[in-house]
Amino acid sequence: MKIAFVTDGISPYVIGGMQQHSASLGVELVKSGHIVDLFHFVYEGDKIPDIKEINNFYFNSNEGFNNVFCCFFPVSFKFPGHYLFNSHKYSKWVFKKISYQKDEYDFIYAKGFSAWETLKKRNKLTLKSKIGIKFHGYEMFQYAPNFKIKLQHFMLRPFVRMINNRADFIFSYGGKITNIINCLGVPKRKIIEIPSAIHSNWLKEKVPPTSNIIKFLFVGRYERRKGIQEINESILELSKKYNNLEFHFLGPIPKQKQLKIKNIKIVYYGLVKDSLVKKSIYDSCDVLLCPSYSEGMPNVILEGMSRGLAIITSDVGAISLMVCKKNGIIIDKINSINIIQAIIEISKDINKLSLLKQYSRNKVEDKFTWEKVSKLVNSKIENL
Repeated sequence: MKIAFVTDGISPYVIGGMQQHSASLGVELVKSGHIVDLFHFVYEGDKIPDIKEINNFYFNSNEGFNNVFCCFFPVSFKFPGHYLFNSHKYSKWVFKKISYQKDEYDFIYAKGFSAWETLKKRNKLTLKSKIGIKFHGYEMFQYAPNFKIKLQHFMLRPFVRMINNRADFIFSYGGKITNIINCLGVPKRKIIEIPSAIHSNWLKEKVPPTSNIIKFLFVGRYERRKGIQEINESILELSKKYNNLEFHFLGPIPKQKQLKIKNIKIVYYGLVKDSLVKKSIYDSCDVLLCPSYSEGMPNVILEGMSRGLAIITSDVGAISLMVCKKNGIIIDKINSINIIQAIIEISKDINKLSLLKQYSRNKVEDKFTWEKVSKLVNSKIENL
């Protein structure tokens, strides 16, 4: 099949879980024998990579993307709705590039708002290509932890609903994400459930036994929806009674938000891009903390599980597909009380914790490697 793969940037040229997913999926489509044209952007100030650089980075053989189209993501002065405004401008650029192609695509796979203009004008072009849309987490339809985020959600909702209802197919991670999509008026026959995945080289060969010092890890930005404020509150309270716990933070946490406590060890690594360094940080810890208010199917949980970490998380998005009682704790309500209880519970028995960690690693190998998920992607797309 000839596929237009339209993204909101790809890792490592744009940083983020969605961009990491795009890069992995695009590569898997090429490896499966499809002719893939890649559409992506970088931010102003960065260099636009050419097709040779892209293909040399992602492929070790003669395989590669058929064409690569890249632009700078549009910028404007900041005003309420500026992200939507600039996303629509990017979708116009995508539409022009697609309309210039002599040979029509068999399928257009588009992330986020990137197919907005194409969906709007495809009838004028008599575009026959089927269009599938992927919004990762549908966070705008999930719980908002404060008033500012709630306003942002309300602004995004009508446009996300419109794009979902204009598309031919909607890709979902499954779980609560499918429920959200269905509530937008999308019939179940148009929803294609495909989980996220991770490359098998992330799988740790052997999960080591747990030591008496239990190490907890948070991975991500200092973002309100990630529950990091509640984690900090929990650490402050736990520091009054416990000295057998450590807390590690991987990601760009501002210095003014970093905790300074004497009787509990806290480590801040900052932003780490090197995968080997990231793996070593995961390997030094026992439990991943991900008490988010809204998520899709977080890469950080798959990364943590593949390295043999147990998980403390919340029941949002498609997280319940990855985490259960056999490899972690899902908290009902996100607050410091529940996080503290989960930390104490998971730390009580190091032998049980070791079993949780092993189950995490095995579950990824059984269900969530790209080698397995790519077969599902191909069968779904080829039968549309």
